[in-house]
Amino acid sequence: MKTIIIGGTAAGTSAAVKVQKMAEAPEVVIYEKGELVSFGACGLPYFVGDFFTDQNKMIARSKEAFEKQGITIQLHHEVTAVDTVAKKVTVKNLETGEEFSDSYDKLMIASGSRVIMPPVDRVDFDNLFTLKTMADGIKVKAALEDPAVKNVTVVGGGFIGIEFTEALLHQGKSVRIIQLDDRLMKDSFDEEFTELLENKMAKAAVDVRVGEAVTGFEGKTHIDAVVTNKGRYETDLVLVAIGVRPANDFLGAEFAKLKNGALIVDEQGRTNVSDVWAAGDNATVKHQVTGEDKYFPLATGANKLGRIAGESIAGGEVNYPGTLGTSGVKFTDLELARTGLTEADAKNLGLNYKAIVIDDKNQTDYYPGQKDIRVKLVYEKETRRLLGGQIGGEKGAALRIDVLAAAIAAKMTTADLGMLDLMYAPPFARTWDVLNIAGNVAK
Repeated sequence: MKTIIIGGTAAGTSAAVKVQKMAEAPEVVIYEKGELVSFGACGLPYFVGDFFTDQNKMIARSKEAFEKQGITIQLHHEVTAVDTVAKKVTVKNLETGEEFSDSYDKLMIASGSRVIMPPVDRVDFDNLFTLKTMADGIKVKAALEDPAVKNVTVVGGGFIGIEFTEALLHQGKSVRIIQLDDRLMKDSFDEEFTELLENKMAKAAVDVRVGEAVTGFEGKTHIDAVVTNKGRYETDLVLVAIGVRPANDFLGAEFAKLKNGALIVDEQGRTNVSDVWAAGDNATVKHQVTGEDKYFPLATGANKLGRIAGESIAGGEVNYPGTLGTSGVKFTDLELARTGLTEADAKNLGLNYKAIVIDDKNQTDYYPGQKDIRVKLVYEKETRRLLGGQIGGEKGAALRIDVLAAAIAAKMTTADLGMLDLMYAPPFARTWDVLNIAGNVAK
């Protein structure tokens, strides 16, 4: 059985390993258009910010390690078309320009995503960057070493934009962040938590401009200023981080997709096309609370659904339980984390819900290091079943979200959370942890 996998990052390599281990007489070929496989792009902001210097730490497994396992990897090879009737792919060797076709029995599409650029006339400037590949990270890092680069503009207030802003501060740069929405991270957090972030940015002297649309860049080969619908801002360097779209443009109309182009898949990663699977930033995942097909371009879901897709390709019957979109972000000493539905999600879905917010402390007051912590719970009004949660604070805040993720997955109620036997020790928590208190308040 020959399996072709398009894309060699999280989902693709996870699937490849499972097929190679489980299938009978497997032949697995990965076509990857980039220069690396098994690359963890989540580390890029911290590499750029000099939190670590060895770029190879972002590579989970080398090409040679996969090849020792019997998996064929073709780097700098882009799949440009798929014929699902003849079961063939068209491949372009990006180094030589040669094109050829290859046949498959099973196909896994893990083509990932591409960055979204602002709708402006030009983006071909030598000081305009994105942050998605290893090459991107190396170029940005080198550009920031120029002492003439003092003022940096970040376009986009999502996860990458926030993380890159922290990286720039770590490099001693002055930063302006421009966000189209009326607040930062609006798609991921409710207002009570983006407020914490924007306050922290103000203390760090970051110039936050929300509710502004970038309309153009001034300069010839080099951007001298960013122009928005509300102003003009001189800058030495620009990073665009306004989001990603699924990289599925090479696929035909026979594939079922969301409006944004993400391939719709089932709990085993199967598409609607026979013998074709998909996972990662180019595909949907099932939301564990609503059962809806959602687009969550997160490494955790990519790895998990990729692994399950590989099992399915090899004949297994394991189902992915779904995602809660559990994620977090750090800015200086502030930690934010979320899981399940936000209040905005619940409202948009028309659910009969309630929500509470509490402000408490992360640990006992007599042990050094006590910090404020904020928790929000979203839950069903009638049953009090947990639907979502958000946490903001400093020391020890973000990882508490894992308790809420487990509680939502287990269909626990706020009453269950209130009496959950959570760890107590003065350096880590109070006798009634903040999550217990939140559960008891949520009536």
